[in-house]
Amino acid sequence: MQIFLIRHADPDYAIDDLTEFGHQEAAALGQRMASIGLDELYASPLGRAQTTASYIAKETGLTIQMEAWTRELDWSGIKMEEGIGPIWDYPGEQIPEVSSGGRIWSDQNDHWLKQEEFRMRYSELQASSDEFLLRHHYQREKGLYRIMEPSTKKIAMVCHGGFGLAWLSHMLQIPLSLAWSSFWIAPSSVSTILFEERSQHYALPRCIALGDTSHLYANGMNARPRGLLGNHM
Repeated sequence: MQIFLIRHADPDYAIDDLTEFGHQEAAALGQRMASIGLDELYASPLGRAQTTASYIAKETGLTIQMEAWTRELDWSGIKMEEGIGPIWDYPGEQIPEVSSGGRIWSDQNDHWLKQEEFRMRYSELQASSDEFLLRHHYQREKGLYRIMEPSTKKIAMVCHGGFGLAWLSHMLQIPLSLAWSSFWIAPSSVSTILFEERSQHYALPRCIALGDTSHLYANGMNARPRGLLGNHM
């Protein structure tokens, strides 16, 4: 099975929809996804994700199936120099596990998961992910997924930047703080996770593409740096 994890197109957060440029991005994305041969299409219930998914639905003829657990994370705002920001924008240099150079990780010493509130919320995401993948015949056993039934399905999930990286951290066993501080996915980008069935017993999730925006360049557009706060050119 392949999961195409898609961040919604360029957002107008004030109205929870897309900007004019975001609609152009979503149209290019829809054309790209039509060539893949998707079997199923899922999306967060938030407006910017639903609108993005509608372009894929139009090009593929698939019905959008809503997955409430994939909405953007409503985690407490974090104080930063610029004011209050989302937790996934917290400066990596202020996270000891990142800045120390040692990077010895576990759920017990991850910067955010040391805090009970965030540990519980991440556990809810993990449980929802495991339930979703079990519906697709993969049962999580520690870091592996037992194959209940072989699958060659291709499914798209239109979701959000903070959530998307948190979900990848669970599927790929990447520490949450590291996923947020060291990775970024652009609006309308496509990250591809292959559940590689190496044996008849287990599938190993492998990221074979992260944040791909080739559909934008093919249509004469550049990715917009939503969520990048530094010296992006």
